[in-house]
Amino acid sequence: MTKTQKPRRPVPPAKKGRRPSLVAAAELLLEIGVEELPYHFIAPALAALKDSAEQMLKDRRLAFQAARTLGTPRRLTLVVEGLASQQTSMIKEAMGPSKAVAFDQAGQPTRAATGFAAGQGVAVQDLQIRRTPKGEYLFAVKQEQGRPANVVLKEFLPQLIAKLTFPKAMKWNSTGVRFARPVRWLVALYGGATLPIEAAGITAGNRTEGHRVLGSAKGIPVRNYESYLKGLERQGVIPDPQRRHHMIEEQIATLCKKAGFTLNVDGDLLDQAVYTTECPNAIIGSFKPAYLEVPQEILITSMKEHQGFFSLRHKETGKLVPHFIAVTNNRAKDMGLIREGNERVLAARLADAKFFFDEDRKVKLEERVTKLAGVTFHQKLGTMEKKQQRVRKLAGFIASSVRPHDGELKQACERAADLCKADLLTGVVGEFPELQGIIGGYYAQHDGESESVSKAIRDQYFPRGMEGRLPETLQGKVLALADRLDTIVAFFQAGIIPKGSEDPFALRRHALSIVRIIVEGKVRFDLHKVVEKTEELVEGGVRGGTSMLSDSFNFIVERFRFYAGTTQDLRDDVIAALTNVTSYEDREFDLVAALDKMKTLQEITLKPEFDPLIVGFKRVHRLVEVEKKTKTWIHKPVDPVVFKDPAETELHRQTEKCRKDFNHQMEQGQYQKALDALVRMKPAIDAFFDAVMVNADVPAIRSNRLSLLQEVDDFFNSFADFSQIVVQGG
Repeated sequence: MTKTQKPRRPVPPAKKGRRPSLVAAAELLLEIGVEELPYHFIAPALAALKDSAEQMLKDRRLAFQAARTLGTPRRLTLVVEGLASQQTSMIKEAMGPSKAVAFDQAGQPTRAATGFAAGQGVAVQDLQIRRTPKGEYLFAVKQEQGRPANVVLKEFLPQLIAKLTFPKAMKWNSTGVRFARPVRWLVALYGGATLPIEAAGITAGNRTEGHRVLGSAKGIPVRNYESYLKGLERQGVIPDPQRRHHMIEEQIATLCKKAGFTLNVDGDLLDQAVYTTECPNAIIGSFKPAYLEVPQEILITSMKEHQGFFSLRHKETGKLVPHFIAVTNNRAKDMGLIREGNERVLAARLADAKFFFDEDRKVKLEERVTKLAGVTFHQKLGTMEKKQQRVRKLAGFIASSVRPHDGELKQACERAADLCKADLLTGVVGEFPELQGIIGGYYAQHDGESESVSKAIRDQYFPRGMEGRLPETLQGKVLALADRLDTIVAFFQAGIIPKGSEDPFALRRHALSIVRIIVEGKVRFDLHKVVEKTEELVEGGVRGGTSMLSDSFNFIVERFRFYAGTTQDLRDDVIAALTNVTSYEDREFDLVAALDKMKTLQEITLKPEFDPLIVGFKRVHRLVEVEKKTKTWIHKPVDPVVFKDPAETELHRQTEKCRKDFNHQMEQGQYQKALDALVRMKPAIDAFFDAVMVNADVPAIRSNRLSLLQEVDDFFNSFADFSQIVVQGG
């Protein structure tokens, strides 16, 4: 290329809206056949398989219409419809050295140009010169032709399989591949033709396996997705989880209608039934009515956790009945044998549960308390005995904060706290840890404790984050708050805090539960003082950390912000105005009041007179904040004698007058009327700035005017930090 040669023109980009040329499309079917997977592995694996496949196809420029996944305990299946037979071609451009560097004075290409061309795989004479904002530069432009889809898929599918991850994985052969369970067969078809990919030491073919019992040992040949579905169904497999879900619901509804019972609905148990079966078949069974003497929570949990059975209730009374529904993975001529087998296994489980329940009640909860010294709460946080002692003191403190003169409430809360962790040492909780608290409530009642104490123990672990009911009684709410506050502060003081998505001790959930109990349960107290008290109780009982009160307190406040924005549809600036407080030494932090104030503030921001008021207030606030930073002015009480303009006198008078009305309304919880008192300040503020120059030449006058503005600023801030409110022109 010489100076006399004209640079090649760049390839014009495709016009917008131009439809690409039609490319033949076909169907892709991939099945990973495995030993039975744990049911809770399947749904996440199918979601990951679909997402990864879609992304990898896009990255490889293989157009497709739709992708979906199917799955059973023995198979993970991907189906891609309308998959292009060839990659989309693309034009690649790369910028190289500048024209000045690429050519010598004679116009001949330098090593910079030839090296760039060689690196890009193009001839030097095919390089283009383009003008850029930086000057003229060399560009390499080349068209990359799309490869056939079957070639790309042979590379892509083994990578897709290898990308799947599971909570637990295993190795089973010399390949060293890790998967949730051993891979036993692969099916890979594109356009009806087999793709002989290899993964986990297995070469893919066109034969799948049917149901372990109902299917043929020879397997099933597969031509396409349609033959795949029909072939599996003939051999006892329903590969679509949604269809199995619908089948199970219909079967259960039919059984319940015939028997006159209602289902004890459990979404998790239904998912378990869907992902533990390939051929779901629901049957109804029974157990001895004598077992109904055991608390229903124990029976329900035993049926669910040990056997995956659904419990049933009487249609009229709602009480548990001695029957269950099991979803089997079989379809036999005589289902009676299967039902009898399930009844025998369940009878043994319920007998164990009744034995634990009867044996536990022979020892009172109070007698178990001392043994909590041998139960570790956390290696850095001491024993469960120490935690229970802290919770007792904190529960009493919260009770006194909520109702200062209610000795019975405090006594009941402290008694409940004394016994609240004792059920950890019982046989039932050892067998069913999820029944902590609930069982303690039953045993407390059996031991003769008061109803308020028993219910508080029962409800101490409610709610569980954003879901679930609150504790029924005030005593239960106090105990639940004390337990969770102790947990959060203790972990923070030990330096064990949530980071990013990691929260192994569910501290965010605990904090959200605290917010819900306080706000939805209308439990009124100063949260900051209670957190201070919690730290005081925790201090000394925790190893490996330093005081992190502000962090644990702000952690809870952050969950409060999340709750307010999520459940109440409040604006971020309104939430910030009521939670952006740097010091709580001279004010209390009552979440119930704060949320009510947020709602009221958001309502008043919609009024036309509010924006001009806040614009005036922000002017006040900025002047005061600037003076504070310069440290040339010291706030002193306002001296009316120093006033020189009637506007100063009027602003001072309105501040005093409105503050009295404001304070009265705040004491009554009438936040709308309190804000109305602030709104009445607008004319006086506007008149002040129209008539008065704050930075007067006389220091005493200037200082007095700044003190007056400080009073106005403090007055507004006693409700909220109005500087956070976003207004047009503010």
